[in-house]
Amino acid sequence: MIAADTSTVIAYLAGTSGQDVEALDIALSESRMCLPPVVLTELLSDPRLPVAVARLLEEVPVLEIRDGYWRRTGLLRARVLATKRRARLADALIAQSCLDHDTALLTRDEDFRHFEKVAGLRIATTR
Repeated sequence: MIAADTSTVIAYLAGTSGQDVEALDIALSESRMCLPPVVLTELLSDPRLPVAVARLLEEVPVLEIRDGYWRRTGLLRARVLATKRRARLADALIAQSCLDHDTALLTRDEDFRHFEKVAGLRIATTR
């Protein structure tokens, strides 16, 4: 399995090119894509999201939230912030979901590199 970040899914839906979009297309065709819960929430929050796309997204497997997730996420975010790097709350939630499941994250958002450096988040590819 490979987890997809909001930035990559949006690029994919928009028809944008990039290594991450190509990797997402392959993961989808092989039924190896999953979503961190926060990514599903971000995508479904778009009031202009077509109903057909929302229905498709709801069929994608979602990484489960495990006991202690909120505590681990707070500690992870604190570790990144202590290095004077950016650590948005949603990014920390996404990163912790991937760390909890030992799942690589497919993203084009460079801010996830901070979680890679501090906590060993595996980044699948970027553009």
